[in-house]
Amino acid sequence: MGTTTVNISATQVKDLREKTGAPMMDCKQALTEAKGDMEQAVVILRKKGVSVAAKKATRVTSEGAVTSYIHAGGKIGVLVEVNCESDFVARTEDFKELVHDIAMHIAASDPKFVRKEDVTPEAFEREKDIYRAQAAATGKPPQVVEKIVAGKMEKFYEEVCLIEQPFIKDQTISVGQLIATKIGKLGENIAVRRFARFKVGEAGMTVAATTSKPDEGGEAAAPVFCCVAMKRSFAVLGTIKPITKTPPI
Repeated sequence: MGTTTVNISATQVKDLREKTGAPMMDCKQALTEAKGDMEQAVVILRKKGVSVAAKKATRVTSEGAVTSYIHAGGKIGVLVEVNCESDFVARTEDFKELVHDIAMHIAASDPKFVRKEDVTPEAFEREKDIYRAQAAATGKPPQVVEKIVAGKMEKFYEEVCLIEQPFIKDQTISVGQLIATKIGKLGENIAVRRFARFKVGEAGMTVAATTSKPDEGGEAAAPVFCCVAMKRSFAVLGTIKPITKTPPI
């Protein structure tokens, strides 16, 4: 019995490219693999983006951009640094859009850390103890309690780690998957290095930085910030024209 060949039109390739931003040849290959199914082709491209991201994760990111985002009304402000490998990519519209989207997401979702690996031992143990006590109070056996705790810790990461959070503009993907898609499209490693989030009326601020070093791949190690220094840095936002798009907070 012969294999059915599906003809992929130029219009289908163009539509998929507009939907995903992926290169034309990748779009054609994905459509061919999906036998013309547009939604399945999107899934294939997303998986490929994650695969490409994993391969490039050890490459040094020493270029990039610092972007500010001011939420409408001036009540919330964000500074974020996102790194890539070359100045050429840093100047592309795709990269600029990504950095803006990440800054807007931080304003809306208030993450406390960049990645799972950046969660402090103190925060990790505190949450784990709380979840263990809650699970133990139900009277379930110890092995079941530990499974419950493990599941709750994964949920904890989704709530407080930027890379694990569902992306504010598309809840079907995480911020990490969003970045992976851009890595697949732009062909360079991309990583969030650090961010600061300020909200009017709050006593403190959220300041988060990744812990990996340039020679380990990914983001460069971030220095320790003091609140005064960050407040002075944030003062430069007064000279930057604010972005006034409103995320769904």
